[in-house]
Amino acid sequence: MSYVEVPGAQVPIRMWTDPAGVEDGAMRQLHNVATLPWIKGLAVMPDVHYGKGATVGSVIAMRGAVCPAAVGVDIGCGMSAVKTSLTANDLPGDLSRLRSKIEQAIPVGRGMHGDPVDPGRLHGFPTAGWDDFWARFGGVAEAVRFRQERATKQMGSLGSGNHFIEFCLDETGAVWLMLHSGSRNIGKELAEFHMGQAQKLPHNQGLVDRDLAVFIADTPQMAAYRNDLFWAQEYAKHNRAVMMALFQDVVRKEFKKAKPVFEPVISCHHNYVAEERYDGMDLLVTRKGAIRAGSGEYGIIPGSMGTGSYIVKGLGNPASFQSASHGAGRRMSRNAAKKRFSTQDLMEQTRGVECRKDSGVIDEIPGAYKPIEKVMEQQRDLVEVVAQLKQVVCVKG
Repeated sequence: MSYVEVPGAQVPIRMWTDPAGVEDGAMRQLHNVATLPWIKGLAVMPDVHYGKGATVGSVIAMRGAVCPAAVGVDIGCGMSAVKTSLTANDLPGDLSRLRSKIEQAIPVGRGMHGDPVDPGRLHGFPTAGWDDFWARFGGVAEAVRFRQERATKQMGSLGSGNHFIEFCLDETGAVWLMLHSGSRNIGKELAEFHMGQAQKLPHNQGLVDRDLAVFIADTPQMAAYRNDLFWAQEYAKHNRAVMMALFQDVVRKEFKKAKPVFEPVISCHHNYVAEERYDGMDLLVTRKGAIRAGSGEYGIIPGSMGTGSYIVKGLGNPASFQSASHGAGRRMSRNAAKKRFSTQDLMEQTRGVECRKDSGVIDEIPGAYKPIEKVMEQQRDLVEVVAQLKQVVCVKG
């Protein structure tokens, strides 16, 4: 489908879904965003749903301003995927050992490494700029600097919620490795600190929603936020890279006879800010639950832990600010999913996948998400599908 335009206060709201199917809370958030005086465009992805601060599945283009709550607390959250030389024929009948080895190599949930991962010991890992990256931690908000030890030990760890590590097969039987994570606790602390700072500023006192407090250009507060934001986005990218290197190491050991080879890693943020130019204007584009889909650019759009995912190439559609959805999108809250579904439902909906099937992950059950096939159908003018993946192993936090 192409987009539908809904009138907004400052700009029209371009929606790649049927507005009638969007929950009231999410529509209210979108209309509130469209009242901001700095906004130059608002695009809504087919996986749209209500989110804390701002709507998940929204692309917010502003001139001279950025809203930290619109980025969210998991700054730089995103995906990484890599195609391997392995095929379905290389897999053992029982995949529980592989899942166990992945969980041993990569801490999940609130876990962290006992000692920081040394990137120099990771096979083929690019270490250029690593020391400079950590040296710049001394320039982030003083309120969170005491978290450095935790941040170094969480580098290369998964986290919880909807974060995952998967071993997948594509339509040809080729094996792919895929994972989803972000900036861990350090990103959350930086986000919450700056959201609090923004809400105190005089120009934010008359907003319809205090969560939409912004920093504006050429102020010390904006400079401080941009510094910490871009550092946290880099942390998230490094975190995924370290995890992917650890994941590949597990696969090398477990499939030693097959001597696996790995193609270049595809990586994309889906909670972040980018400086981009549209219609002759330099804009700050916030993608909250959306990926960049520039012409020919690779992206990753996951479904749920029992369905599948897509590797895509962007079509560079300027109407969406060259963006696409970040996944299937939730159709019910975590609490609602826990009330509606049972562990038996989880077992049925994840049949054929080696994964957790206990009450601790019911909120991530496939039934709590929108059908990924419908989401993909609604954004045919935003991306083209390169490969469709189906997980056979899924590690959750």
